Amino acid sequence: MSIKVVANNRKAHFEYFLLDRFEAGISLAGTEIKSIRAGQISLAEAYVEVNDHEAWLINSHIAPYEAASRFNHDPKRPRRLLLHKREIRELFDSVRQKGVTVVPVQVYLKDGRAKVEIALAKGKKLYDKRDVMAKRDAEREIRREQSGKNG
Repeated sequence: MSIKVVANNRKAHFEYFLLDRFEAGISLAGTEIKSIRAGQISLAEAYVEVNDHEAWLINSHIAPYEAASRFNHDPKRPRRLLLHKREIRELFDSVRQKGVTVVPVQVYLKDGRAKVEIALAKGKKLYDKRDVMAKRDAEREIRREQSGKNG
């Protein structure tokens, strides 16, 4: 079972507290999987929209495949996520709560198939982000001091 990470959504970790995670398949056109295998995907502005019986990956950018000529796809088209009914129901029930959303965390290839890891997320407040940044800066300073003493 080989896994190759193709794209990460770094902003998701910074802007949200990630709660539960799910693995979902993506319904793709023929040229889209070729672009994903080439690493031509971005999750920077992407989000997941959930209704009572479907989940959609919205605003993810998959670059057009160069060799496809006129059979290319729309780079920002909505893509259906393949989840079990109970998972969709769980996501839908959670999203109806105030302040909870679903964000894509990463896209990877698992046994040749494109999968997306999505997470239930609760938005961080500005002061939460400041705490995360301060902690990260403190850890970086400690590492610098330790490497300076060792080197």
